[in-house]
Amino acid sequence: MDIFGIDAALLSFVIIAAAFLLFAGLELLVPFRRLSQPKLQRWLTNLGLFAIDTLAVRLLVPGAMIGMAVLAGERGWGLFNLVALPAWLAILLTVLLLDLALFLQHWATHFVPVLWRMHRVHHVDRDFDVTTAARFHPFEIVLSMLYKVAVVAALGAPVWGVFLFEVLFTCATLFNHSNTHLPRWLERPVRAAIVTPDMHRIHHSVRMPETNSNYGTLLSLWDRLFGTYVPQAQDQQDTMTIGLNQWQDDNPRRLGWSLSLPFLPNRPG
Repeated sequence: MDIFGIDAALLSFVIIAAAFLLFAGLELLVPFRRLSQPKLQRWLTNLGLFAIDTLAVRLLVPGAMIGMAVLAGERGWGLFNLVALPAWLAILLTVLLLDLALFLQHWATHFVPVLWRMHRVHHVDRDFDVTTAARFHPFEIVLSMLYKVAVVAALGAPVWGVFLFEVLFTCATLFNHSNTHLPRWLERPVRAAIVTPDMHRIHHSVRMPETNSNYGTLLSLWDRLFGTYVPQAQDQQDTMTIGLNQWQDDNPRRLGWSLSLPFLPNRPG
């Protein structure tokens, strides 16, 4: 698929890479929190997980969301291929409904035990920066992509809508995991629409009532609507403890350990 004469995958990569470099640069110049672990080893582990995740998706779910959107359009599958809607409305609804679907999936990863075993790989990171956005177990990423592909097929989502969602969602993930902080005068109006780093950082608190809150990635609407919104952490944002109480040690920064975590016995927390 070409967009403005450019391959969609290449265009998406360029936009997302630029967003990563932007937030990584801001973290370097004006970090909000002092990191508790050596940055190089954490980054190698988190980006190593991302590389494995990317390879796994390429091998096991070729074409992924964009491929399914193209196929659904060709075969007439899904809601938007059965109901005539203006193109702009179908694209807008695609972004909204996919964001809602991912919100519900994220909620499920905290309460379905087998999913939590995989998702806790993301949460054991004891620091919170732009690479935390890339820190997921490959099993979770593959299952997540299969789920997203199924949602795209059920919606009959237009290709443009899927492309826009993927770019917005990934850039939002990088933004709200970044080690940055909006000034107070800006935080409130921005958070009224989208998830900010301060809002999502609460979700990475070691306090489980806070961990089990603020599931949104792109829009802050869903947490408010479903009653999972926590506006303020009990502790100060710049000193609150990040991660899971059971693993406040050096293990989370190790790649091999992170890959084995879903299979390790639970520790009392």
